[in-house]
Amino acid sequence: MTSFASKTFCRVEKLCHHLPVVLNTFLVFSITGEVSYLVMVEAPLEPDQKKTIWSSRWKTAHLISQYFMLINICWNAMLFIKTSPSIRGVFLGGEGMGQGWRYCYNCETHTPPRCSHCYDCKVCVLRRDHHCVFFGQCVGFRNYRYFLSCLLFMWSGLLYATLMNAEVFLVILKEGVTVHSVLLLLIPWIMLISGQVSPRAFAFAFIADTCVVGFLLVSAFFFFHLVLMFRGQTTREWYSSRRPYSLGVMGNLYHTLGLRWYVCWLCPLIPSPLPGDGISFQVTGSLEPAR
Repeated sequence: MTSFASKTFCRVEKLCHHLPVVLNTFLVFSITGEVSYLVMVEAPLEPDQKKTIWSSRWKTAHLISQYFMLINICWNAMLFIKTSPSIRGVFLGGEGMGQGWRYCYNCETHTPPRCSHCYDCKVCVLRRDHHCVFFGQCVGFRNYRYFLSCLLFMWSGLLYATLMNAEVFLVILKEGVTVHSVLLLLIPWIMLISGQVSPRAFAFAFIADTCVVGFLLVSAFFFFHLVLMFRGQTTREWYSSRRPYSLGVMGNLYHTLGLRWYVCWLCPLIPSPLPGDGISFQVTGSLEPAR
């Protein structure tokens, strides 16, 4: 009985671990599909423009930009998940141990500065920033570039989708600011259950709401991490108000995104080797928390 309960718990835990990734994938492709439908079928053009060359070019430009963002989101997310930032397979030489090194009792090894143990990943992570629950992976030294690039294209994609869905909000509000229109905008699923809207109207309203909420959340994450990157900090160092590894804006960009920091965010295929090893860092300030 205990063995069955243990196996069941492990399966549920594994399912919950992958659930955020599945949910994010579903939302990304749902939003992409809905915006593609808006562009191809219900493009905001006058009836006499529907069959013109300008209309075809307009739709082509929108679809190219839309799927460029989608490919970058998926590719960066895949590389982020596949690139492990942990200490597994990394030689932590004993001769180089100095200030900032600590002993991890969970991993049973000495760990370098800016490295800390993640209880979700069950391993120490080099230059650990935080554990991303949306991807089930820690953000660390080797995969920070993919994490930030994914956030960039998610932010731009959600901004684009929100602007494209502006017409959906305008159509809903054409009847005026009534209880029906407000409920359809804020809680469309209740309107669907009550039978006051069609499944099609519900789908458009729900995805439009998701775009707005998602854009606000991703904006907060994206700009917060941009500030951290410019300051040369991790989230953990931001909590303790420390900036001992800041090398200036240009130096921080170089050490975070790599040799081709100025162009690597355009495509994950562009090689951009990181200058360090994630073990030793140049100290430029006090390692003690600011008081």
